[in-house]
Amino acid sequence: MKVACKLMAVLNVTPDSFSDGGKYFDPRAAVSRALQTIDDGADLIDMGAESTRPGSRGVPALEQLRRLVPVLRALRARSEIPISIDTQSAKVASVCLAEGATMINDISALRKDRAMAKVLAKSNCGVVLMHMQGTPRTMQKHPHYKNVVRDITSFFRERLAACDAAGIDRARVWLDPGIGFGKTLEHNIAILKNLSAFSALKRPLVIGVSRKGFLGALTGETIPERRVTASVVAGLLAVQRGASVLRVHDVAEHRAALNVAENCGL
Repeated sequence: MKVACKLMAVLNVTPDSFSDGGKYFDPRAAVSRALQTIDDGADLIDMGAESTRPGSRGVPALEQLRRLVPVLRALRARSEIPISIDTQSAKVASVCLAEGATMINDISALRKDRAMAKVLAKSNCGVVLMHMQGTPRTMQKHPHYKNVVRDITSFFRERLAACDAAGIDRARVWLDPGIGFGKTLEHNIAILKNLSAFSALKRPLVIGVSRKGFLGALTGETIPERRVTASVVAGLLAVQRGASVLRVHDVAEHRAALNVAENCGL
């Protein structure tokens, strides 16, 4: 197993995250958590102020900024670690990039806010384009595909072409097939089994399986925080099949697993 994988630590600055229920909504708690993930071996931090769990509604840009900016400023004053902002809002992206963020993770793949592409074209930041069928509010209502891997591949080709047209260099773009975002259990499994199919796109592949509901369906574990072992196993399988970045909640456990895999030649 050739291991060359970055760990993207999840930092939810929200009161209603599926995975931690608002544990880091307070700015001081969020900064402390971010620093802990750095100590645990995170390569970058993905910070979001809008829960995108199934059925969730959006959060206005100004409220996202009220939650994000104090944490971003405090963290940037104490660390040079790359910081990604998980947002679909061009306004949020613009302000956070000015405050020192280095990447924008847009689950709509630049489709929700038409101004997003212009903001990113003017920046040298990294960009994550994620596949999602529907919106967080509707995505789990009967998702369907002709062939989930082929359909997502076609989507990525179209979105990369849109980046070309907007003046966003493909070299800055990472791709995320959106495990759990408009997918059934069978869809999620098919994506993980066939990750190597996305290698033809020649872009780094971000995989977010950490603590997600499909792991609960496979293990019977209903509490997200108790899905760590399942998350690590799924993450290692993803790396084996071509993932370049794992988006995770439990950094120390994933870092330990990657270190063992790398040193033992799994």
